[in-house]
Amino acid sequence: QVQLVESGGGLVQAGGSLRLSCVASGGTFETYYMAWFRQPPEKEREFVAAITRSGSGTVYTDSVKGRFTISRDNAKNAVYLQMNSLRPEDTAVYSCAAATTYTFESRTYQYWGQGTQVTVSS
Repeated sequence: QVQLVESGGGLVQAGGSLRLSCVASGGTFETYYMAWFRQPPEKEREFVAAITRSGSGTVYTDSVKGRFTISRDNAKNAVYLQMNSLRPEDTAVYSCAAATTYTFESRTYQYWGQGTQVTVSS
């Protein structure tokens, strides 16, 4: 059983930056593909970014390409999401998730964190 705990959310002005962290425990972290999802207010959860087990491969949703960077440190059992040039439409609860397959489909992710709120003011 893998436990995931996110941190780093907060309130930021448009154009600002935040770095989210997600630390895993209770499993073999390097065997999992990791991803970040977000759920904007009154909307469905959506895929943001995913990273391969080694960290050599990444994939992003179009709306964050060039602004967000996903990375991982297997020695620290952690995955990160660096968010730059934030926009009000990036406001959401951000959650990290772990899966045994490399996918953007949320239903395939077995483990989830509790989420961290990111609010971007205009």
